[in-house]
Amino acid sequence: MPYRTHLVLQGILRSFLVVCLILPAAASAQGEWTDADMRRVVENTSVLRLAPDLSHLSEAEQTVVRNLLKAGQLFQELYEDQKHPDATWARESLEEGSPEAHLYRLYRGPIGTNTNNERAAFMGVRPETSGKNVYPIGVTREEMDDYLAAHPDERSTLLDLRSVVRRATAVRLDWDLATLEAWPGLRLLHPGLQQQLTSLRESPSEIVFYAVPYAVAYVDRIMRIHDLLMESADAMQPEDRDFASYLRLRANDMLTSNYEPGDAAWVLGDFNNLNAQIGSYETYDDALFGVKAFYSLSLLVRDRERSEALVSALTDIQALENSLPYDRHKTVRSRIPVSVYNVIADFGQSRGTNTATILPNDADHARKYGRTILLRYNIMTNPQLFEASHNRFCAAVLVEHCNDFTLDGNFQRTLWHEIGHYLGTDRTVDGRTMAEAFQELQNLYEEMKSDLVSLFVAEQLHASGYYTDEALRSVYAGGIRRVVQSREPRRDQPYQTMQLMQWNWYLDNGLVTLDEQEGRLAIHYGRYHEVVESLLREILDLLSSGDLQRAEAFVDQWTTWDENLHGVIALSVANAPGGGYRLVRYGALGE
Repeated sequence: MPYRTHLVLQGILRSFLVVCLILPAAASAQGEWTDADMRRVVENTSVLRLAPDLSHLSEAEQTVVRNLLKAGQLFQELYEDQKHPDATWARESLEEGSPEAHLYRLYRGPIGTNTNNERAAFMGVRPETSGKNVYPIGVTREEMDDYLAAHPDERSTLLDLRSVVRRATAVRLDWDLATLEAWPGLRLLHPGLQQQLTSLRESPSEIVFYAVPYAVAYVDRIMRIHDLLMESADAMQPEDRDFASYLRLRANDMLTSNYEPGDAAWVLGDFNNLNAQIGSYETYDDALFGVKAFYSLSLLVRDRERSEALVSALTDIQALENSLPYDRHKTVRSRIPVSVYNVIADFGQSRGTNTATILPNDADHARKYGRTILLRYNIMTNPQLFEASHNRFCAAVLVEHCNDFTLDGNFQRTLWHEIGHYLGTDRTVDGRTMAEAFQELQNLYEEMKSDLVSLFVAEQLHASGYYTDEALRSVYAGGIRRVVQSREPRRDQPYQTMQLMQWNWYLDNGLVTLDEQEGRLAIHYGRYHEVVESLLREILDLLSSGDLQRAEAFVDQWTTWDENLHGVIALSVANAPGGGYRLVRYGALGE
């Protein structure tokens, strides 16, 4: 089928889907956001504008910036469409300046968390589902589990990191077969796929599921992104060969869904001024199985002076690994690719106030090549964000602790949290990866492990002279700021849930206690290392066991919420000055 014909058919089918699926949903959608809810969010949103100086970039680098910003806009659309089947319609129906447009930008789609901490639609779209839009609409975990139990040979394909699961209907199969016909290169890169889909089309079944790679599911935008990355690689080749190689390999990765070539070039390359996180990595948005990666792009400019100072200050990482409270120590790389950057623009899943990134997540890629750590300096040290965080800390603790929490201490805690991803067990005793063993709980436990590692190694870093007394206390204060909540978290919030678990462990073991007269927390710094070690030991043992049932029970045990304790602190934190919502805008996009 000629390419132009394929595009015409795509347009017709999209129109058909809008009329038959989206508009009826809009008519019957339940309004779970009130006008008062919308006004409250809009009025309590502050804008954070990021606009680092790019004047020192070469002409070629400026070209790459422009290309990657265009690619980022495509990734933004892809991410929104991955999250909700009605995102395209919702995005195109927004009125500039409306409350809905504000919320859509804030929540990156038509579903947001209202003032009751409920996920709800603020536009006329279907309710959010656990599988978002990377599984069939309406599919349940039970239905998928039953199918996988009956077809175990299909598990790896259906639960692949970068594939969309479909029901084997004639319309869906015809769509995907037309894509493969229009793009012969995809047939070569995914051998056997056309034959499989043809077989399903000839023998349809209502209960059959199948999966297609992201390159097939999102072909039109993926191809445009591929071209932008290749153009950028050509522009970079004369002056930054390593970055050019990464961009070229990542362009091809987008078509194959195999990120190993690009990951190797990304982690091992020595880049000049620019860096970029490109593709689908994190699985936080998959609330069905926790295995599907969602798209993002982060465009960063390196702070060379701070990067070089940071690398020279890092101590022996292997010694820290060997000190962790478990007996399955691994060999870690002495050189960790870590640099300090300023954010030019973020797109998709990474858009927001994320302070740092460590990738890739693939256990084999990390073992062979390591991981790269990207510290986002203009977010981590933003005065507006720090002031709000400091106010929340002060609202939660006794007044004598208030100044323990400092900007540098928070920077160091974040840095060592990211290094913490390097350390500790990454496979179960029977050889499974964390994703295979713990499914949707993997993110919760990985983040908690890294939190605890950053606090556990602080004592050794202090003994070596890396931390002063004041810096150690600040890092410890940051660990408390990290876990106090402003409301009871939902179980589908992995970060907030694991933070509540730590908070409860600290309360149960006397690291923090509630001063009932003041209604604030007292921090008992003398117990800090012992209490953190006890929880880290428990988590490392649990992860090594690979016992999903035990992991679920542990979450249940440590997520209790007492309104007379947690609720008192949460209310103070929620009412602290500078709280509310953050909307990030980017100077490079003309915002």
